[in-house]
Amino acid sequence: MLLNLHVKNFALIDEAELDFGIGLNVLTGETGAGKSILIYAVNAALGGRVRGVVIRTGAEYAYIELVFSVEEEKKKALEALEISTEYDCILVSRKIMENRSVHKINDETVTSAKVRQVTELLLDIHGQHEHQSLLKKQKHLEILDEYAASQEARAQTEEAFGAWQESRKRLEAFQADPETRKRETDFLTYEIQEIEGAALREGEKEELTASFRRFRNSRRLAEAVQAAGRELGAQDMEGASDQVSRALRELAPAVDLDGELEGMYRQLSDVEELLTGVCRELSDYAEGLSFDPEEMRRVEGRLDVIHRLEEKYGGSLEAVFSSLRQKKKKLEEWNAFEERKIEAEEEERKKRGLLEAASERLSRIRREAAGPLAEAIRQALLDLNFLNVEFEISLEPLAEFTRGGRDSAEFRISTNPGEPLRPLGQVASGGELSRVMLAIKALLSDKDQIPTLIFDEIDTGISGRTAQKVSEKLDLIGRHRQVICITHLPQIAAMADRHFCIEKGVSGRQTQTVVRVLDPEEEVRELARMLGGAEITETVIRSAREMKDLAGRAKNN
Repeated sequence: MLLNLHVKNFALIDEAELDFGIGLNVLTGETGAGKSILIYAVNAALGGRVRGVVIRTGAEYAYIELVFSVEEEKKKALEALEISTEYDCILVSRKIMENRSVHKINDETVTSAKVRQVTELLLDIHGQHEHQSLLKKQKHLEILDEYAASQEARAQTEEAFGAWQESRKRLEAFQADPETRKRETDFLTYEIQEIEGAALREGEKEELTASFRRFRNSRRLAEAVQAAGRELGAQDMEGASDQVSRALRELAPAVDLDGELEGMYRQLSDVEELLTGVCRELSDYAEGLSFDPEEMRRVEGRLDVIHRLEEKYGGSLEAVFSSLRQKKKKLEEWNAFEERKIEAEEEERKKRGLLEAASERLSRIRREAAGPLAEAIRQALLDLNFLNVEFEISLEPLAEFTRGGRDSAEFRISTNPGEPLRPLGQVASGGELSRVMLAIKALLSDKDQIPTLIFDEIDTGISGRTAQKVSEKLDLIGRHRQVICITHLPQIAAMADRHFCIEKGVSGRQTQTVVRVLDPEEEVRELARMLGGAEITETVIRSAREMKDLAGRAKNN
């Protein structure tokens, strides 16, 4: 159940706090006072798209917060979504700034998709124009599936459809004509031979690159090695090595005279050994350093081959090897074309058979539910002041499979005796569509167990006795669910368990919308305003009070 709505700096609302109760919560106010702004704010908090400027003039951000109580049957589903229900309630909020917005659940930042996934378990909004969706046949099928509780069968059908589509795609790959097959086979063979003919090996590029670098810099390398050898005394030249040797010879007799010199003598001896080793390695390197133009051309040519293959097949030797494996696999498939085509055809037949079975099971569930749903809707419409109404759900098979099976559903209605049943969109007026949707919402509320239903001006196009019937239906739903309803009709407002008034005024130089809960006497005056318009007389007030008393007696029956 929705316990609290807090809105700040949203459109015309400076700050509003609404504590909702159980049963029927009604919001009324003058046209243009901002009633639908509250529903817009709720939609925004639930992850809906925000269009235009919604941040109140002069504010840095807009903020909406919803607090839901969580009943025991919803806890497991929410915990499966990793939402904590430790305190038997959850807090959903959205902060809207100029360039971004932040969604949170229980102070943890989440995506708008996660918000929608969580809140669809707790709240259902029927907007002003949602009844127009009843003009679309796809909506009829969705309603039938929801009533039939066929989610598992539909999920299996969707899964089977996806698998069948994949098998069809694989089969399409085997529709190539012989000429195309030959061309593809020849091209793959050429590319495989090109790569294999190069006889590439792992690490070869690095080795060749190092060799090429030495060839290209051989003169500078030779000069550097010769200079270093000269300084160290390599290749029988006078240098540091000889000087260290002489120092050792000079120090040797002194070690016998003073033992403290022994440590320095050992260190100097290590230096001599190290220098001797370096000199030997420099000599060996210098002897092995040579410039062979023919070898350099071979290395350069080999590198050109590698670079060309890398550029053609992926940018690196690893990519070239990977491409070779893929091409060999593809060539094997082409060479075994007929055998694989038969396998693909068999797989497609198998997947289609599974889809047919899943679709038939789903269709059977729908057929079994169509009659009871149509009768339930008809009865609900009678309760909503359709004096003579017939209603049926027509199910027709589609020519092709779809993700939702192979059925097309259509709602048909007759509102006058002797008139044939016709598609809903050809017969029903806007007010009648609103009542049909209300009937459906009432029926589905017993199926989906969503604790809170919001109706934004469900009273579109109705008045008089029909309005009274609609108010009674909303009250009936409110006995099992929390209902929040924005209305212009006094018949509905009179049924309220909790009545909020939305008013627009001017504070300073800014227009703002204010929401307040009405006490019993204020409820009567608000009903009088709705009944009497601009002038509220004592007679109108008495009528309003009588309407409220009648509503109270109806609620107690």
